[in-house]
Amino acid sequence: MTVPTVRRIRRVAAAAAVLGGVAACSAPGGGTGDEGAADSVVIGVANEPDTLSPLLGYGKDGNSKIFDGLLARGADEQLTPALATALPEVGDDGRTYTYHLRDGVRFSDGEPLTAEDVVFTYRTALDPKTNNTFRNELDAVEEVRADGDDKVVFTLKYPYAPFAARTTLPIVPEHIVGKQDPNTGSFNTKPVGTGPYVLTGWSKGEKLTFEANPDYWGGAPEVEKVTMAIIEDDDVRATRLRSGDLDGAVLTPALAATFDGDEGKVRYDAKTYDFRAVTLPTGDEVTGDRAIRQALDAAVDREAMVERILDGAGRPAYGPLPSDDAWFAKGIERKRDLAGAEEILDRAGWKADADGVRSRDGRRAAFTLLYPAGDKLRQDHALAYASDAKEAGIEVTVESATWEVIEPRMGDDAVLAGGGSTGDPDFTLYRTLHSSLAGDGFNNMGRYDNPAVDEALDEARRSQDRADRKTAYDTVQRELVKDPGTTYLTHVDHTYVLADRWKGLTTQVEPHEHGFGSGPWWNLEDWQPKK
Repeated sequence: MTVPTVRRIRRVAAAAAVLGGVAACSAPGGGTGDEGAADSVVIGVANEPDTLSPLLGYGKDGNSKIFDGLLARGADEQLTPALATALPEVGDDGRTYTYHLRDGVRFSDGEPLTAEDVVFTYRTALDPKTNNTFRNELDAVEEVRADGDDKVVFTLKYPYAPFAARTTLPIVPEHIVGKQDPNTGSFNTKPVGTGPYVLTGWSKGEKLTFEANPDYWGGAPEVEKVTMAIIEDDDVRATRLRSGDLDGAVLTPALAATFDGDEGKVRYDAKTYDFRAVTLPTGDEVTGDRAIRQALDAAVDREAMVERILDGAGRPAYGPLPSDDAWFAKGIERKRDLAGAEEILDRAGWKADADGVRSRDGRRAAFTLLYPAGDKLRQDHALAYASDAKEAGIEVTVESATWEVIEPRMGDDAVLAGGGSTGDPDFTLYRTLHSSLAGDGFNNMGRYDNPAVDEALDEARRSQDRADRKTAYDTVQRELVKDPGTTYLTHVDHTYVLADRWKGLTTQVEPHEHGFGSGPWWNLEDWQPKK
């Protein structure tokens, strides 16, 4: 798919994240009497951002409507210029990246964008005092400096093949954020950016509202008002979409299927890198046992989950990368093997008790699996996982909770997790598997520690040779089969349903983050009303 104009390039990238997190409203258009108007849209999403500051992680992959990065991603996921006039000039054998800034760009408060804003953004994001969990993604950066008002030069510690894709990080205004604490300042909820939309309101737990930026350097969007309704419960989102309270919503595949054939509604499906998996804390006496983890990996029926839970809208997950990805290690695909799971447990001394649950040295093969309340897709995965595990003699107690409850328990209890990033395997694999990030927020949630995996991840991160990187990532994926710190279940297609009032809608291959960061509204700025 091509991106024919600069205007479209920027709209595409920025549109993804302005929709960041809105909530419940009374009717399309926010109940303001403009129901059905093509210049406004109300979208129901499951999650709300914790912050709107890129320095803390918001829109770091380029999915922000309020902000722009130096680069963005076009419809085909290829990098395109945004605040930069062109792709970077790469020198010194991959150790320097030089960007030239676009003329005439201003923040929404009217102040001009300069190279110093770019330098400030990256230096602050890299500062250990700034509370973000993506600092490791910029590990290669040794220095960033301005060369005049319109040129920025990055110097890297080592050649890092996918570095340009990390410069989608949105740029913040130094004249505002430089006067605040980046962790607690008002900018985190009242942002000012260069993007096509401006935040006009945020009712926590309910909605975020945006209006088109009339002075946007890429041209003002035709969709003038955007509301993102925060509705955690999947069934409630579907009900409100059906009643007309919403113009569109992200739905589970099964719920999206209930709208098939509805006049005035269109379903959109997107292929993804988004996996569902069960993290198995290595510090627990049960889930920390390699035999238990291997048995669970063998006992799970991935194909059945795709068919019954996803209604066919997805693929079995044999690891963190989807099986149709160019970096996927061929040959690690595996069918359910219940007999093999039982044999693994027998050899490891886990013997079945009278109730069918195995035990060893007086400890039952039992653990708790948490999933976020209201997330039907994760609930269904968790219940199916528990059922498959029970057949092997492992007792899994499924428990729903809020993320506020789940987060402090991630190191001790299993979690029905989601993840996956587009762009480069480093973006998914390093932060979820490298031992240096164990317990770092939602990075490496299960505290996985495998020296062979760490070594391969480091080698792939520092190599410029694609063949060498492929070999390293193959090693990572094969090690995960032998020593599975996580049970990967499915890769989930994202499904959306929207009112059929606009043209120009499409989808990208999407990461785990979706709803406000991805969806048919990723190119919202290109939408045209149907006449």
